[in-house]
Amino acid sequence: MDKRNQVEGKVMSDIQNRIKQTIESSDVILFMKGTPDFPQCGFSGRAVQILKACGTEFSSVDVLADDDIRQGIKQYSSWPTIPQLYIKGEFVGGSDIILEMYEKGELQQKLST
Repeated sequence: MDKRNQVEGKVMSDIQNRIKQTIESSDVILFMKGTPDFPQCGFSGRAVQILKACGTEFSSVDVLADDDIRQGIKQYSSWPTIPQLYIKGEFVGGSDIILEMYEKGELQQKLST
């Protein structure tokens, strides 16, 4: 492995560790584009609306503010799109999965356990 690959590998490892610590620091966390008060895409906005409708408190990370996090979260979860919801450290899914779970009552149940 050349020196550049070693540096890139260390940077990715550091980002993955930061993401892991961020996820572990909150019971419910949404990686999204924008903020809950000002979502920057419709899918992130829908995820926020659903979480608010569930009456749950949640943390959020604006992936637009940090490109390393934006790319790193996709690798962390092996999920290609944003938003991404984590509940108690477990990856739940993106906007469509969140909506489907909400409509079936599964999301509310998962949030209450």
